[in-house]
Amino acid sequence: MKLHHHPLSGHAHRAHLFLSLVGQAHEVSHVDLLAGAHKRPEFLRLNRFGQVPVLDDDGTIVADSNAIMVYVAKKLGRTDWLPDDPAEAAAVQRWLSVAAGELAHGPAAARLVAVFGAKRDAEEVTARAHALLQVLDAELADRAWIAIARPTLADVALYSYVGRAPEGHVDLAGYANVNAWLRRVEALPGFVPFPPAVADPATTAA
Repeated sequence: MKLHHHPLSGHAHRAHLFLSLVGQAHEVSHVDLLAGAHKRPEFLRLNRFGQVPVLDDDGTIVADSNAIMVYVAKKLGRTDWLPDDPAEAAAVQRWLSVAAGELAHGPAAARLVAVFGAKRDAEEVTARAHALLQVLDAELADRAWIAIARPTLADVALYSYVGRAPEGHVDLAGYANVNAWLRRVEALPGFVPFPPAVADPATTAA
């Protein structure tokens, strides 16, 4: 498998992290976003949206970080990470939707504003980030993992941008349960860290 990736993209980190957690060997191909590599014809043939990450599994192309995780879990039969049980599967899907919605428009957007100079309302996205963190902290008050009683795709989908929320000036100090959960994710075998951001306004993610 080859993962088209950028180290400062939380979405790309999400896919890279899951591949590592399940022990799937893969090549990481750096996409130079600053040079516009994601908008060149050869990359747009992989993903017309011009966004990372993209997975190439011997010619099977999968774009979008959540889709990549689902593909890998299904291909490897990893029902520990993506359950077959209907209620558990629905619980995981709920949080994949949150990752694509509230997380993207909250902590991820705040980071884009603060680090990469995105033209968004900083006050609005910061408020959204804290609203999400309050929900996550309440959800984690009586369980260790976000969706069910063990780590799943839900935890991987949320980790990167929650963990890097302070880069968007979103303080995590008031969220004890969230911080404990972050440490649990980081203790999982195969965990790979998300590098600190540096100014790179071309960063884009899917």
